[in-house]
Amino acid sequence: MEEVSKFKVAPGALDAELARLDPDHDRPREVIATRGLNLKFSDKTVLSGVNMNFERGTITALIGPTGSGKSTFLRTINRMNDRVAGFRHEGDVLLDGESIWGDQQDLLTIRRRVGMLFQRPNPFPMSIRDNVVAGVKAHGIARGKQLDVVAEMRLTEVGLWDAVKDRLGDSPYRLSGGQQQLLCLARALAVGPEVLLLDEPTSALDPISTEAVERMLRAMTPALTLIVVTHNLGQARRISDQTMFFFNGELVEHGATSQVFQNPRELDTERYVQGLMG
Repeated sequence: MEEVSKFKVAPGALDAELARLDPDHDRPREVIATRGLNLKFSDKTVLSGVNMNFERGTITALIGPTGSGKSTFLRTINRMNDRVAGFRHEGDVLLDGESIWGDQQDLLTIRRRVGMLFQRPNPFPMSIRDNVVAGVKAHGIARGKQLDVVAEMRLTEVGLWDAVKDRLGDSPYRLSGGQQQLLCLARALAVGPEVLLLDEPTSALDPISTEAVERMLRAMTPALTLIVVTHNLGQARRISDQTMFFFNGELVEHGATSQVFQNPRELDTERYVQGLMG
């Protein structure tokens, strides 16, 4: 009787199949991590001793009073602070396990992988269509008619396509404030980031526009990892999986959003989430 041959997997075949099913299977679970991070402007320490992991596909809310270091921390993650006068850092920020300040790191690549949406809409002085594909062109991701496909896809994704499809050549400044913020979101998404940083993205929007943006942010996970600075505690509770509370230049507490809001470990956290300070 013929011996039944054992099933064998070609070398690398399993890894290739896993990569096809899950591109992140062999990457660190945390897409961003900070290690002993201290942030300073000249001799003033703005934030100290931050150790935190940001898991892929989650939303983390950064909360705390004005001046507690939230936005400085956020802008450090994609090196937006590098050229600010007097900025210095100690410790490290890791992207996929590698320092964002490493000698081999390319700043443009970091900012493509880690995009940002600011507090107020900041469309470029070019057409609606060209706003969406500006980064795509700069990074050489697409060209020619492919750019039109990208523009339609991303504008559709943020729910803006029907409103602008017949006026793609118009100035973005003719759009409402909420529409301009959605346009900036489409522009940020167009380059295919892995992480999106958002600095109070709805503070200048009306409640209806805010609700629309929040709904889209939730829909972006788990494909994207989002880190959101917000003073809106209701928003933090609605959209985030994890919450970090900053106070007096320190990361006071972090954990699951439900725990931070319902059962905080620190007194300062409890006072803040109950509206007793800040």
